[in-house]
Amino acid sequence: MVLVLNRSYFPEGTQGVLEWNDTLVCYTIELPWLENQSRISCIPEGKYVLQKRFSPKFKWHIHLQNVPGRDFILIHPANDARKELLGCIAPVTIQTGIGKGSGSRIALEKLKAFVYKALANNEEVKIKIQSNPSTPLRMTR
Repeated sequence: MVLVLNRSYFPEGTQGVLEWNDTLVCYTIELPWLENQSRISCIPEGKYVLQKRFSPKFKWHIHLQNVPGRDFILIHPANDARKELLGCIAPVTIQTGIGKGSGSRIALEKLKAFVYKALANNEEVKIKIQSNPSTPLRMTR
């Protein structure tokens, strides 16, 4: 299974549309692109393996494996990228502004249903992160 995250970059944050088989799963918010700097930038475009992860803070969520130069990049709930993310990806039900959204916990549950079901069937699950092909690339640097 390969989920596709199409991103649009802005100086204030990164907006995304996450799809599986050309069907919308949820929207995403992230920090702006700042050359993959730890804790202040979104991660590089590429393909990453997803795994289930549990922590006391986020409960069950999703972990992206082998992100270059980064550790513990997660998909977890957040509604404001600048205030709640340190390089991770937050699923949201709607985007309310650049790097902002709402309904993050609902969106994460929907995403986990797809991912966890595939993992339970011993499928490898990946996320392919790329620039949105229908909008011009607007990166901060």
